[in-house]
Amino acid sequence: MRKFWLASIALVLVAGVTSAHAQTYKVLYNLGSKSGDPTGPALANIVQGRDGNLYSTTIGGGSTGDSAVFRITTGGNLTVLHSFINSTGGPSVGGLNLGTDGRFYGTTTGTVFRITSGGTLTMLHSFAGGTDGYYPAAAPVQGMDGNFYGTTIVGGASQGQGWGTVYKITSSGTYMKLHGFTPDRGEPEAPLVQGIDGKFYGTAFENLIFRITELGDFKVLFDFGSNPRDGYAPIGPLVQGGDGNFYGTTSGGGSQGQGVVFKMTPAGTLTVLHNFTGQSDEEYPVGGLVQAADGSLYGTTSGNQSADCGTIFRITSAGIFTTLYTFPADRSTGCRSDATLLQHTNGILYGSTPGGGTGNNDGGVIFSLDLGLPPFVRFLPEASRVGQTVGIFGQGFTGTTAVNFNGAPASFTVVSDTYLTALVPSGATTGFVTVTTPGGTLKSNKKFQVRPQVLTFSPATGPVGTSVVISGVSLGGATRVTFGSTQTSFTQNSDTQVTATVPSGALTGHVGVTTTGAPSYSHSVFTVTQ
Repeated sequence: MRKFWLASIALVLVAGVTSAHAQTYKVLYNLGSKSGDPTGPALANIVQGRDGNLYSTTIGGGSTGDSAVFRITTGGNLTVLHSFINSTGGPSVGGLNLGTDGRFYGTTTGTVFRITSGGTLTMLHSFAGGTDGYYPAAAPVQGMDGNFYGTTIVGGASQGQGWGTVYKITSSGTYMKLHGFTPDRGEPEAPLVQGIDGKFYGTAFENLIFRITELGDFKVLFDFGSNPRDGYAPIGPLVQGGDGNFYGTTSGGGSQGQGVVFKMTPAGTLTVLHNFTGQSDEEYPVGGLVQAADGSLYGTTSGNQSADCGTIFRITSAGIFTTLYTFPADRSTGCRSDATLLQHTNGILYGSTPGGGTGNNDGGVIFSLDLGLPPFVRFLPEASRVGQTVGIFGQGFTGTTAVNFNGAPASFTVVSDTYLTALVPSGATTGFVTVTTPGGTLKSNKKFQVRPQVLTFSPATGPVGTSVVISGVSLGGATRVTFGSTQTSFTQNSDTQVTATVPSGALTGHVGVTTTGAPSYSHSVFTVTQ
């Protein structure tokens, strides 16, 4: 069994050359510059906190030399928040993700943990190395239900056997394995992404793209092994674009055997958008893609391990590819960017390299790439119901005068210049969030999903063919109504009412309404009579 992240730990490269386009590449920090610095950020996910700073992990350095969690400002001031000891968990490969509670969640090779912005760390789960899995290489992501979902590279069967798992864990540490992978069909290394349909999507190094529900219903959507020209060995995560499709990379395969960028529909139809050639576009993309506020996708390549240090690139959903930045072979400004880029709400892209730079021990760099993209706002969670609180991230919030959800005004509280909270207002529909500040109006980089609520239905019983009036909140734009698991025809009456017919084959069960995002189900059941 091959563990790619171990290779990432051992291999380091880096540097920079600007393209003809207007842009500014900057090394924010050379890791290893000071005693106790973190080093080697490998596959580590970078995340923006409520304070506007960046947070992540490394596989080396810190006060112990084993691994560290750190914070860095957009101006390049770095602080180590926690240093791990290998004997109590191992290095932290996968970076961090932010929870709705403002705390960060991550993994070491043997644990799942959470940590505050001040550095208070709590271990949530220690992997036993058997059926629960082992070697998580990605930070867990928070789902719409408030729980966290993640993957492990190995384990899932007894006595440490198995090819990885998908797991669910609560914020208090209650752990459940949802799926165990089989030989030649596993080794998931990337974080999951929750689609607007409420299901989780992921990749596995052994050539799979898969989908899994909160209950563990698992389905393979695409198998790269059937045709390596479509790509091979996906390592990075998927991202769902504004068009509803998923985008990602493979570290190998394609027409030149050096990796691809692909697009996939939620049903699993895959299209190769770009084949890497090893020329000006470099080769071997390891990290995933980020869709920036301009709608384009941005990513990195790792380059040839012996000579080249990789690139930063842009690609459109139509496959128009541009190399933006080439890391030079002298490694002076970083080499081999393996992690997925982050676009900060200030519009600037941020990333890391596990090697190169001018610090000691070839420790890598944290970098920024300013392409002149405008600032925007981001929200967490990405889907919620009317009346629920949503956190909004940005900058210049002091003096904010209005927050709108797709045009519907919301009540809000400014917590700091970089973070505010708002209540999803009555009448809100799925769409963009705007924040009016003294410096201008900021728009979200994606649509906020307003989830429906099924409150009542009448009558409560009846045979097939019965007309049932369903009442609730945010039912406008309904796309699907179900009785139990059986879909039926319906009439949209208003934002608060839908009329549906009990379908043939329906069994007693909950009534569900889908608008965008995951369906909403009634608390009580409709009883189908004969």
